[in-house]
This record gives sequence, C-alpha cells and structure tokens, in this order.
Amino acid sequence: MAAEIQPKPLTRKPILMQRVEGSQEVVNMAVIVPKEEGVISVSEDRTVRVWLKRDSGQYWPSIYHAMPSPCSCMSFNPETRRLSIGLDNGTISEFILSEDYNKMTPVKNYQAHQSRVTMILFVLELEWVLSTGQDKQFAWHCSESGQRLGGYRTSAVASGLQFDVETRHVFIGDHSGQVTILKLEQENCTLVTTFRGHTGGVTALCWDPVQRVLFSGSSDHSVIMWDIGGRKGTAIELQGHNDKVQALSYAQHTRQLISCGGDGGIVVWNMDVERQETPEWLDSDSCQKCDQPFFWNFKQMWDSKKIGLRQHHCRKCGKAVCGKCSSKRSSIPLMGFEFEVRVCDSCHEAITDEERAPTATFHDSKHNIVHVHFDETRGWLLTSGTDKVIKLWDMTPVVS
Repeated sequence: MAAEIQPKPLTRKPILMQRVEGSQEVVNMAVIVPKEEGVISVSEDRTVRVWLKRDSGQYWPSIYHAMPSPCSCMSFNPETRRLSIGLDNGTISEFILSEDYNKMTPVKNYQAHQSRVTMILFVLELEWVLSTGQDKQFAWHCSESGQRLGGYRTSAVASGLQFDVETRHVFIGDHSGQVTILKLEQENCTLVTTFRGHTGGVTALCWDPVQRVLFSGSSDHSVIMWDIGGRKGTAIELQGHNDKVQALSYAQHTRQLISCGGDGGIVVWNMDVERQETPEWLDSDSCQKCDQPFFWNFKQMWDSKKIGLRQHHCRKCGKAVCGKCSSKRSSIPLMGFEFEVRVCDSCHEAITDEERAPTATFHDSKHNIVHVHFDETRGWLLTSGTDKVIKLWDMTPVVS
C-alpha cells in the first residue's frame, strides 16, 4: 500500500503588494494615507511626494513638491491633514493637504534647530509640535502661534521620539544609548529619569499607551521592552536581528511588535506571552560549574597547577562558566533569544521543547530598511529602504 503523502504546511508570510519607485535619493520617512490607497514620502532628494494608486494599479505622484533642503523626517496627522516636515537646515515646514490629496498649502515655518531635524511629532490634543535635532536639542512649539515653548539639551543626538498624551511624558532615545523621560508643561519641562540598557545607540522608539511599555531598538541589534507603567524597572531583551534595528511599530489589538533592521529582516514578535528578564552576568575568578580557574586567576592556576581558561556566561542562569561546561547552544524565546545562544550544560538539559517554541516570525524584505509605518486598520506595512524603494506589504497573514 502506497504511503500517504502529507501536504506541507503553508508558511505564513507578508505579501508584497506594491513597489513605489521614483525617488532620486533615500526616502527617509513615509506614511500610508488612512482610508486611501496612497503614500506620503519625504526624501533626501529634497522632495515631498504624495503617491496615489491609479487605475493601472501603479502608484504615481499627485503632488511633487521640492523643498529648499533635504527632507529628514515628517509627521502626518490624518484628522487635520497637517503635514510637518523636518529639513536638513533645521527648519520645520508645515502644510495642509487637500481632501483629494492633490494639493498642499503652506502654513508656517519654524526655525526649530541649528542643524538637521531628526524627529518630529505633532500632538493634536495639545497643539504642540515636538522635535529633536542634530544640535542635541529637544524643542516643542505651539502649532497655532508658531512660538517656541521650551527646550532641553540631550546627552547625544536624538534618534527616537515618543509622547504620552495622558501623562505628558516625552521619551527621547539618543546615539549614546540613553533614554530620557521628560514631563512637559506649557512652557517648561522636568527631567523624570534616564536609563540605559543597550550597548549601542538607540535607533528607534515605540510607545504602547495601553500596556504602558516602551520599546527601544538599537544599533546593538537588540530590542528592549521597558515596563514603564509597572514601576518595577523590568526590562525584557529581544534578540532577533543580525544588524542594527532601524524601526519599530506596535499592533495594539494583537499585541505584536514589528521590528525592522539593516539586515532586511521584518520580525513579528508575540508580546502576549509572559516573558522573562535576562539574568545579570555573575563575576567569578573560576568556573562556577567545575571550579577550573580563569586565565587571570594566577594564584589558583599556580596552586592547582592548571592552565587558566577563558570565561563565558550562560545566557539562561548568568553563571560564569568555562567552554567545556557550556558547550551546548539553545534558543530561549521567552528570554528574547530567538537564535541559539550559549548555555551551560545543566541549563541545556533543563530547557524543555515547550520553552524552545518560537515567539517570533522572521521575514525577508529584501532591502535595508530605514523606516516603517504600520496601518493597523488594514494590516498594511510600509517599508522604505536604502535602495530608494518604498514597499507596501499585506501583513494580515502574520499580524492577526
């Protein structure tokens, strides 16, 4: 009797819907226009473009506007159709887009920074424009009067900016790896706290106002989830990229985090699981399993007449171990290690298959991603890359 052929399970992955091409330089930021089949982009080639889908199925610019300086960042508010654009010369220019997205009308300019604007946020509820620049300044302006309301000098150039409307807390991530939390008032700000967890610079921030957690991506290839609302100082590491993390987005209704990086990876993390903090690495002069001395422990080496060994650490228990006692590798997804990492032999035996079950899915965008925007209502993801191409993805197979 012939063996029954089992059908291969279908691999769920994002569906590439569209490539939007035409920019002469890198598209630094772009957003999907809500309720429309359209995209707004700003580029290093100084252009602001509004791309609308035509009857042919292709996206073509309905607006092509040249700015006086390269466009570094943007913020778009769909309710008011207000478009705020940060420029390389430190200026923020505001426009209002027409209902049919075929015209943009200038509103005002802010001389917000002494050099390149790195991030902008428009806060409709307070009528504030928040921004950071390469001049290491965080500033906020009144969007009605254009008046500068206040500023704060950061420890390094900021590359991540998020705001919580309810508490008026602003989160700033910078190139030194520090995250700063400020409490904003109408004309002044108070430093709440600063914290570090990355070994590289912070490249992206994402705030979940419901669970009150902050996600930070870094050039050290990792993402950290900071439990701000829990007030316990919990920080959960997520290791799933082979290059710097460039952009983050969070799907609140499914509690999934989307991280994208220089490796072209789109990683979808399930955050609706109980994750564990990675342990602190313990210090020891000898292996905490077999007691063999490490190579700097001259006294024990001399007394025991043994050659000193190199020190390693088990990623699960944090103990200092030698290579012989940590010869095994294992993934530990609930600790954020989706790739196999070094563990001591006893921890390797204790990790169950259930604990090795992945909590993230990995997908290749086939371009070095510099920015993402997620339209949660439709499940569409926009990625822009160093290849000057914008890609639109249907993420519903993996974000659901």
